[in-house]
Amino acid sequence: MSITEQDVRHLCKLSSLAMSDAEVKRMAGELEAIVGYVKQLQAVDTTGVEPIANVAGLVNVTRPDVPGQMLDPKQVLGNAPAKNEVAILVPKAVER
Repeated sequence: MSITEQDVRHLCKLSSLAMSDAEVKRMAGELEAIVGYVKQLQAVDTTGVEPIANVAGLVNVTRPDVPGQMLDPKQVLGNAPAKNEVAILVPKAVER
């Protein structure tokens, strides 16, 4: 399968991108090279190879989540720009 300029223009329309004719031509070539590389990778025999998510062998270095002391509600409400007696007031995100 070949990536044509028409394919790139269709992708631009779907993703609301504007490209000049020169950019479309260049992108068609670049996408064709990417698809060719993926086809090359698909030809590799991976029988017996375990899937991995991290090839570098790194581990998560964040600290464990430990519950701490809760903030005083009056202190939290004191920092809020809009509030009532028990809650922070925010604008509606969804109209019904």
